[in-house]
Amino acid sequence: MSTLFPALTDGPADRPALRFGGRSLTYGELAAAAGATAARIREARRVAVWATPALETAVAVVAALAAGVAAVPLNPKSGEKELGHILSDSAPDAVLAAPGAELPAPVRDLPRGDVDAHGRGALPEEHAGDGDPALVVYTSGTTGPPKGAVLPRRALATTLDALADAWRWTGDDVLVHGLPLFHVHGLVLGVLGPLRRGGPVRHLGRFTPEGVARELRGGATMLFGVPTMYHRIAEALPGDPELAEALAGARLLVSGSAALPVHDHERIAAATGRRVIERYGMTETLMNTSVRADGEARPGTVGVPLPGVELRLVEDDGTPVTAYDGESVGEIQVRGPNLFTGYLGRPDATAAAFTADGFFRTGDMAVRDPDGYVRIVGRRTTDLIKSGGYKIGAGEIENALLEHPGVREAAVTGEPDADLGERIVAWIVPADPGAPPGLDELAGHVAGRLAPHKRPRVLHVLDTLPRNDMGKIMKRALGRG
Repeated sequence: MSTLFPALTDGPADRPALRFGGRSLTYGELAAAAGATAARIREARRVAVWATPALETAVAVVAALAAGVAAVPLNPKSGEKELGHILSDSAPDAVLAAPGAELPAPVRDLPRGDVDAHGRGALPEEHAGDGDPALVVYTSGTTGPPKGAVLPRRALATTLDALADAWRWTGDDVLVHGLPLFHVHGLVLGVLGPLRRGGPVRHLGRFTPEGVARELRGGATMLFGVPTMYHRIAEALPGDPELAEALAGARLLVSGSAALPVHDHERIAAATGRRVIERYGMTETLMNTSVRADGEARPGTVGVPLPGVELRLVEDDGTPVTAYDGESVGEIQVRGPNLFTGYLGRPDATAAAFTADGFFRTGDMAVRDPDGYVRIVGRRTTDLIKSGGYKIGAGEIENALLEHPGVREAAVTGEPDADLGERIVAWIVPADPGAPPGLDELAGHVAGRLAPHKRPRVLHVLDTLPRNDMGKIMKRALGRG
């Protein structure tokens, strides 16, 4: 058993740890506040955390981990029905929240503990084992009610240490981001990651390109974001030389939670001389692959497997895809200490998620380049299109569409076709709503960049694309699934 955050007890007490807007805590202050909260929950089995972008959320999660109590982060934007399901499913003993935070009806039924970010207490001696639950994070629920993925302490430690290896991440790095704290990206990577390294995190509260520029100019070395954030940065760069200069000075720009369009990669690189790197993970697996800091930041790829992660691609019948040719599509399966231990109270769903030899079935489809780089082409259920005898990933068609000057946003799905099996459907938000590009123009554009069989056969023009809180396009709302 090893401590998750050595800097809380072994590092300089006056070292900056957390900053949310104008509020901040040093490592000594964080240890004292977490110790005070941990003393109040040490008899609990699980506690819910009202995960607003605030100091109190970070203190609450660190306190739960210090006390050996599993934390259940709650999305403050969730509706009452979803919150009711999560609370009924996870049965937390209490909810931790910032003083004054208004809680909706399902959460108000729980015993409440207000988190004092400036409380004073001693951190308890850690007694939890590496396999004990650390977090219960609920999936997005695209195929039914959300399921609680139980993440053990070893998964947090191994994934964060593997990223430290890949990114040369140390306590000297200063991370800035504006990600929500109810999910893996913002909470595990964006808050617990810096704390494990012994460095500071500066949370923007609400993401803005101006906030990013300010923090990077003020000493931040790393930026974490999702594609919608980097798209906003790419849009702002031409008119903001200070933003370009700030990004150029960053050590590492990281995008995750969804694929970053190649077009935005190239716009950012052209304006700043810096390339955004991507990584790939899931709620159930934490991080699986990443472009390394000392590797090639190849647009459209998520790098190579992280240390300790076994990754394979398999055909529909389970046979391995052995060709690293950048074309042969298979489902990603992974195995390693970064994986969750199961879905809370769902042994049936847990068993179905794993193969007989212990690999997790991700449902993500990918190809591998000859040097082992992984390129994700989409989800099996929404992004794999079987048309004319070909397996086609929606992602590469979306990237091609986004290279057309008349397309601002794009999504690609499939729909039944009597002749082809499925036909490719493009959904776009045009750059100029008054003069959207037509189907023939876009089909020719895609066919010229990829292959004729990958061209869209149907076009829908929309004002906006439906997205979730992490910026992912919700394709089921477009009519597929």
